[in-house]
Amino acid sequence: MNDAYELDDDPARIQLDTVWHWLSTEAYWGRWRSRTDVETQIANAWRVVGVYRSGTGEQVGFARAVSDGVGFAYLADVYVHAEHRGHGLGKRLMRLMIDDGPAPTCAGRCSRATRTASIASSGSASPTAPRWCARPAPSDRTA
Repeated sequence: MNDAYELDDDPARIQLDTVWHWLSTEAYWGRWRSRTDVETQIANAWRVVGVYRSGTGEQVGFARAVSDGVGFAYLADVYVHAEHRGHGLGKRLMRLMIDDGPAPTCAGRCSRATRTASIASSGSASPTAPRWCARPAPSDRTA
């Protein structure tokens, strides 16, 4: 684990100016939204997780999800700043968001844009990837 970074699911810690900058200038899937839209989406999210530099508290990553908390979760706006990629932060972000979250048994979905953003640093994302990715419901998973 890299102690240079910490992850936190406290919504009050999200740095709205930073997240707005990313989503309005660097995240091709989210540029259509206004600042008010982004603030509303974060305020109404089921779960948000931020990645922060230890010591400075600078936010360097973000993920947002909507869910009914039981059977459905939609992962959105997964982002790690380019200068901080390559440290396993995307994987840690997904682990905290999904596996260690309040509803790890939810079936999850994400759009191709979110999936591409979350795995782009691995080189395995492509524009021809399926439009949706899904995490099976608990009864559909194998042990």
